[in-house]
Amino acid sequence: MAKHVDYYVSLNSPWTYLGSARFEAMAKKYGASVTIWPVDFGSVFSVSGGLPLPKRAPQRQAYRMMELKRWRAHTGVKLTLEPKFFPSNEVPAAKCVIALREQGRMADAIKVAHAVMAAIWAEEKNPGDPATLKQIIAGCGLDADAIVKASEAPGIAEKREAYTKHAIAENVFGAPSFVIDGEIFWGQDRLDFVDRKLAS
Repeated sequence: MAKHVDYYVSLNSPWTYLGSARFEAMAKKYGASVTIWPVDFGSVFSVSGGLPLPKRAPQRQAYRMMELKRWRAHTGVKLTLEPKFFPSNEVPAAKCVIALREQGRMADAIKVAHAVMAAIWAEEKNPGDPATLKQIIAGCGLDADAIVKASEAPGIAEKREAYTKHAIAENVFGAPSFVIDGEIFWGQDRLDFVDRKLAS
């Protein structure tokens, strides 16, 4: 029987971006269903001991940059180490992903989320800008105006808060996290273990 993956993401995360295409291919390979959770990791960090990047020690910031270089070379994924629009305001894009998810359009929600990450980390675009966000969504072959309108409906912002509370309740503390049968796999560098879990 194919497994289900709860996929917790930050749309600003370079690590989520680095693993995005590999995870999509993996889910397809095993016929796994996926639920995407665009979460406010600032709120998650505040209760789980994490720190936003500017507040991390210099040693940790330097090591992060070294690891980004290593993983960029290892995966062959195009990545700008210090993109112009990082961090972007991820709320408008997250609300679009949530609107699609709430409509039951999970594949489209994942497509938009991954396109937003690529815009930041590979294309030097700012998804926090409304016009740019519409261009990114349209580039996915979707009706950008309709999706943005749906993202502004009452209750969508509250959904993001609810998703974040759910992530905290599930002991998720970093992005990306993949939860399968109650087991958490944190980080794109754990995708080999995700593969084994999906194959089991």
